[in-house]
Amino acid sequence: WYWNRYPGARCDVESMEYSYQFSEELQQEWVWTERYATQPEILRYINHVADRFDLRRDITFDTRVESALFDEKANRWQVETSAGPVSAQFLILATGCLSASNDPDFPGLADFSGQVLHTGRWPHEPVDFSGKRVGIIGSGSSSIQSSPLIAAEAEHLSVFQRTANYSVPAHNQPLDPVVVDEIKRDYPRFRAANKLMGSGFGSRVPPNVETGALQVDDAERQEVLDQRWARGGLGLLGAFNDLLLFPEANEVAASYVRDKIRATVEDPATAALLEPDYAIGCKRLCVDTGYYEMFNRDNVSLVDVSKTPIDAITPDGVCVGDTVHAIDVLILATGFD
Repeated sequence: WYWNRYPGARCDVESMEYSYQFSEELQQEWVWTERYATQPEILRYINHVADRFDLRRDITFDTRVESALFDEKANRWQVETSAGPVSAQFLILATGCLSASNDPDFPGLADFSGQVLHTGRWPHEPVDFSGKRVGIIGSGSSSIQSSPLIAAEAEHLSVFQRTANYSVPAHNQPLDPVVVDEIKRDYPRFRAANKLMGSGFGSRVPPNVETGALQVDDAERQEVLDQRWARGGLGLLGAFNDLLLFPEANEVAASYVRDKIRATVEDPATAALLEPDYAIGCKRLCVDTGYYEMFNRDNVSLVDVSKTPIDAITPDGVCVGDTVHAIDVLILATGFD
């Protein structure tokens, strides 16, 4: 949340769940403002926790771990770091898989005359897109979250898409004080309910463990999916208990989202390109605010690079086949290594 500060960056787990639970005082004192917290709010929360519990005294910053060897005689880990040796009984490698950005090696990228940004290393200073032709490569979560805000500011936005992704609306809103009070009155019960969930969250909209999509008629399937879509968020995948078990059941939810895309995007050709052709849930489900609606704007174009890939980056744009798409700012929404 320090580096991932691109426009629209926010968590897709609800705020009351995406929080620490080791301190009841912390749970009670912190006030989340939105259903899905933005990157700045999450960063404020993390800094608050670090300050409140004086955690920085136990953290060595700007330090590289060079080696870690287990000493069987001493039964301890001997860790060599750039700040000196450390001996530890337990060694936890909490290095994660979403830290090193994936930097594509497009020919000519170094010669691009405009500004190059990566969603995983966004600058701390505000980026002004007004009057700019912007190109964003990628159609995953960071692109889906940032593109609508960039499109609202830029002269033109070109989205270079190789693989269409499923995305569901967030329907984000200010947190209801009544809901917040209800949770805070018995946070332990709320946490316990989430621990019973396979994902560790989502107990307020639990998955349907009783009914399969193939066990009900079309009308009931539509009603259940409509309810989940209207609420927003990742709960769509829990609409029926067989969506991730049987291809026929999965296609029920997949077709539902494709229908929503066609109903939202006015240009049929663009809508067809935005429709994923694989099972829903086998890749990360994205959560958006106005992503599909964005393609109805006159200043947004979708460039399909699935069959004709990006050949090179020129000083003035992105070359796809015989066409050079002129851009002033290039955004690499290409994820992590």
